[in-house]
Amino acid sequence: MTKWYRENAPITEDKLADELMRLKRGSVSRRHFLGVTGLGLATAVLARQPGLFNSAAYAAGDLGTQMSIATWPNYHDPATFEAFTAATGVAVEVNVFGSNEEMLAKLQAGGTGWDLFVPTNYTISTYVKLGLIDELDLSKLPNYDASTENARFTNEGIVDGKTYAVPKNWGTTGIAVNSDKIKAPVASWKDFFEIAMTEADGRAMVHDYQLTTIGNALVSLGFSFNSIKPEELAKAEELLIKVKPHLYAINSDYQPSMRATDAWMTMCWTNDGAQLNRDMPEIKFVLGKDGGEIWSDFYAIPKSAANKPAGYALLDYLMTPANAVKEHIANGAPTTDSRVMKLLPADVTSNKIVYPDEAALTPLEFGAAVTLTDPGRAELMARFKSA
Repeated sequence: MTKWYRENAPITEDKLADELMRLKRGSVSRRHFLGVTGLGLATAVLARQPGLFNSAAYAAGDLGTQMSIATWPNYHDPATFEAFTAATGVAVEVNVFGSNEEMLAKLQAGGTGWDLFVPTNYTISTYVKLGLIDELDLSKLPNYDASTENARFTNEGIVDGKTYAVPKNWGTTGIAVNSDKIKAPVASWKDFFEIAMTEADGRAMVHDYQLTTIGNALVSLGFSFNSIKPEELAKAEELLIKVKPHLYAINSDYQPSMRATDAWMTMCWTNDGAQLNRDMPEIKFVLGKDGGEIWSDFYAIPKSAANKPAGYALLDYLMTPANAVKEHIANGAPTTDSRVMKLLPADVTSNKIVYPDEAALTPLEFGAAVTLTDPGRAELMARFKSA
């Protein structure tokens, strides 16, 4: 009874507005939004928010009236999907995930309902091997131009000479730190874990994602971000178990906690770092001088997609430079497309969070495919979370 009351208690206007913006950013799921706001109130709000979910007012012939995308928290400009709906009549439902392992498990289970999703570079070869994604029909993507893409970040979308995914953006995994709260210098992953247990005790967050949480623990100990060696994983586990009692949370959607100053330091992706620093300049973004991750994210279409025409339509819309540049400005992640780069304002291209110097990128590693399905890393993460 107490739990029911808490979840269905009247919601304030400010809280509703906050939850609505989280939904539109893709930071929370539709189920979460309906649950915390109350079904009746949520339904009334959604009726005044065309483009969030399906509506009889949107009819688009062969494209249907709705589609679904699986992506990451805080990763899109809500206006992009609203403009797509206005142009096509197809409402876009956003499903948010915190790790590639979650996405893989959902696809393997079947029936996701996704028509488009956003996998990271190191996962694509596994999706192809397992037969979970389609080879893309590039004739349906006239706004995609492979010749304008930076090969450093885009090659992993091509497997055995066939294109299975096209790039969204690239970025890094670093540390966001509130400099008003933490005075000790944070320059490495070694610093991160030490400060999490001292000055940031009870105020630090790690991802709910084995690649980065285990990877950065490995880096802090002098090992490869991608290590699957049992003896090195054992040392990383020892560190993670030691730090866990000092953490504020294990969560890949850390922006709300950092903005509220409930958390003072977190593992952080480029786009979140740029957004946080833009709105709260005291939150700095640091790349570990001892290493860490550089990544690129892609768009792909699942074999199980129910509405592939709409998946292609949205993907082509997102590949259009005039649309993509708005996404990059709002999102904060760097582009892989030279056409988009030319359209970005100077304050974006000169931002060292978004486009760091090459020297800062040199110690970083792209994720390796083996880490996605390695049982040793999966079991370590499970033990860490349950400890």
